Amino acid sequence: MRKPSLLIVWLTVFIDLIGFGIVVPLVPVFAKRFDASSVTIGLVLACFSAMQFIFAPIWGRLSDRVGRRPIMLISTAGATISYAIFAFGSGLQDPVTALITLGIARAFAGAFGGNITVAQAYIADITPPENRSKKMGLIGMAFGLGFIFGPAIGGVSLKHLGITGPGWVAAGFCAVNFLLALAVLPESRQPGSEQAPERPHLAQWRHTLTTPGIGLLVIVFFLSTLCFSCFEVTLALLVCGNFGLDIKNDATTATVATYLFVYCGLISAFVQGGMIGRIVKKLGEPKVIMVSLILTATSLALLPFIKGSGLLSWGILAQPEGRAWWGLLGALGLLAIGSSLTRPPLFGLLSNLTSASEQGANIGVAQGAGSLARIIGQFSAPILLLDVSPYALFLGCAAVLLLTSFVVVQKLAPAKH
Repeated sequence: MRKPSLLIVWLTVFIDLIGFGIVVPLVPVFAKRFDASSVTIGLVLACFSAMQFIFAPIWGRLSDRVGRRPIMLISTAGATISYAIFAFGSGLQDPVTALITLGIARAFAGAFGGNITVAQAYIADITPPENRSKKMGLIGMAFGLGFIFGPAIGGVSLKHLGITGPGWVAAGFCAVNFLLALAVLPESRQPGSEQAPERPHLAQWRHTLTTPGIGLLVIVFFLSTLCFSCFEVTLALLVCGNFGLDIKNDATTATVATYLFVYCGLISAFVQGGMIGRIVKKLGEPKVIMVSLILTATSLALLPFIKGSGLLSWGILAQPEGRAWWGLLGALGLLAIGSSLTRPPLFGLLSNLTSASEQGANIGVAQGAGSLARIIGQFSAPILLLDVSPYALFLGCAAVLLLTSFVVVQKLAPAKH
């Protein structure tokens, strides 16, 4: 029997997130292509998180009982089907039918989106407590690299394969990932491992949220995810508005979104793949979480004030009018660093406070809370940006993160020491 391997589980998550990175940045673009309102765009985006909110804790609890491997296989197979539905929907001509199909595709992906929850529990199974924050950074690194390669592949496939190309390519990546996991992914849960009491869905939420320390970490993750999701789904819209670009031009919007997501992903992968372990060792998890929230808040507060003109290119970056683009890249770099420092220490600390028998359950609840945050953010952010004000959206998110960092200082750090 093969021994559990961090490399194999990381590779499984990475390939899964390439598919995610191909499709997600283009969802609002495709929705706008069908002249969808801001409310409709929010609903399409929120379908994924709504289903993940329900199912992530279920997959986590189930992985504590039947093992990590079968749940990751089911999740990967579901992702393959969801991207095939997305490809089909993106090529439809009738706007109503197309938007409904895109919503179904995202809902299906959310229902089977258990890979991240189970991968984190897998890492906790095979990693000593003192190294968990560092190893949890591997999941963040997979996110970062997924958003380097995914959007780039999505942009190329959109250009050369047409409007349905990104969906079919994402489905292909996930199909290969399923076959790879089926062939080489071993189980990390040992036979005869202690099992936690089986609890109904709401009872598990109540148990996790009332466990000392863990409940606070889940709330912090909820708020940080809420603010990041607001940024994530409106970045292309904000940049097109502030730089005078045509949001209805698929090629223009896809180019800007792809470049900026790749740029943020590269920084995120560097921080979480190489730096996070040393930073956590020096400062401790609570201080790293606090710093991450402050950095992210600062960058979000800057973004709506950065305005310029012209399409992003190497040429414009060398011109005086390119100063606004440099300012945007600086703010996004700060945001990528800040957001990269949140997840690994938070889940490392959460895992250390959790018994071996409840890793999947508690991590699943945390991921469910993150999904609830995305439901709220993905639905409300486009409305606030387009119908109210980008200043209200981004400054409001910055204020939430600063207040959360204050709570971390007051509550979380003393609890650690």
